[in-house]
Amino acid sequence: MDTGTTALKSAGAARRPWYRGASPAQWRAFGSAYIGWMLDIMDLMLFAMVIRYISADLHFDKGVAGIIASLTLLATAFGGLFFGFLADRIGRTKSMILSIFCYSIGTALCGFADSVTSLLIFRFLLGLGIGGEWSAGAALITETWPAEHRAKVMAWVQSAFAVGYAVAAIVAAVILPHFGWRWVFAFGLVPTVLAFWVRRHVEEPAIWREQRVRLTLGQTLGMLFGPYARSTIVGLAFTAAAMCGYWGLFTWIPAYLSTPVEQGGPGFDLIRSTTWIVIMQIGAAAGFVCFGYIADRIGCRKSFLLFFIVSAITVPLYVVIREPMLLLAFGPVVAFFGTGFYSGFAPTFAEMFPTQVRATAQGFIYNTGRAASALAPAAVGLLSRGENVSVALGATAGFFLLAAIIVYWFLPESHGEALA
Repeated sequence: MDTGTTALKSAGAARRPWYRGASPAQWRAFGSAYIGWMLDIMDLMLFAMVIRYISADLHFDKGVAGIIASLTLLATAFGGLFFGFLADRIGRTKSMILSIFCYSIGTALCGFADSVTSLLIFRFLLGLGIGGEWSAGAALITETWPAEHRAKVMAWVQSAFAVGYAVAAIVAAVILPHFGWRWVFAFGLVPTVLAFWVRRHVEEPAIWREQRVRLTLGQTLGMLFGPYARSTIVGLAFTAAAMCGYWGLFTWIPAYLSTPVEQGGPGFDLIRSTTWIVIMQIGAAAGFVCFGYIADRIGCRKSFLLFFIVSAITVPLYVVIREPMLLLAFGPVVAFFGTGFYSGFAPTFAEMFPTQVRATAQGFIYNTGRAASALAPAAVGLLSRGENVSVALGATAGFFLLAAIIVYWFLPESHGEALA
């Protein structure tokens, strides 16, 4: 077949909807990653939904709550590196299964916490599994689906993030009033069902099976900080900045919505807060999906710039709004731009690194960036002790602006290239 025919076929595939002609193996990979992301974010965000009630029972303040949230994010860096390496070494699906068990058990154990120390330990275990699930799932999707649809498919999968956040709010609203916060965490065992399904039905990507050499951890790190050092450092820098903006803002949104008016918040009750969070996540889901389509048209770099700059503008506007219906309307806009950029991480990182180290690189950069962003929830919690809580949340806009600057100056364009 000549190159002209190949180009025409590639162009035709790019114009065809991403879901047309997908194989059963691709759909199983999609389903496992989508549900895995949804459930790991649900488990992660259950803590944010019940912070006020746990802190009252275990006697800690907002500063300590922020530190607990930050330690969880720190744990994801270790989980991303460890399970990412396992994904490169023993397979994407096996690593995913182990990580799902890890974060499910960690979540359930939080319901048995009787002190800040035990809660910290259980949240650390949860963080390890969550970091690992993203590493394995990102590699599975980017290696299973074709290059011309990679950003769109990852965008749809990443939209599970918003669904998981909303499910966490609903689970807390249903269980908390009747059974208390400890039983909210018991729901975190649900993802174990997914692990058994993945074990039976999801195949390893062909590009991984064809690799004949499995690197040691030392060799893998040598590549990340040797020939691929620039990609690693740039990826870490803009990921950490963007995630500081996200986690600093969205870890505290549930608590902010229920904060009394005299303390700088809207003063919503549990039902209204839950409703506003769920509607906000509709905007986030739309942002995840739209980012993929925008990126496939103009490239990930320009898409990142658009989402980061708009986030830097909309976040300060959101936290000065007091009218409930205006908050309801503007919340999805903030979530659209303030979370949608997550869809660009996996496709961008996939094209920056070869198959031998891809899962480790994706997991290490994404989750180390998330670990670095652990400073943000703690900083917001500590700042809100002495300042109006809305001021502390508004300050997270600076992180989005920093991410835009790093992307503009240092990130190369990523636009659906074939993987090596």
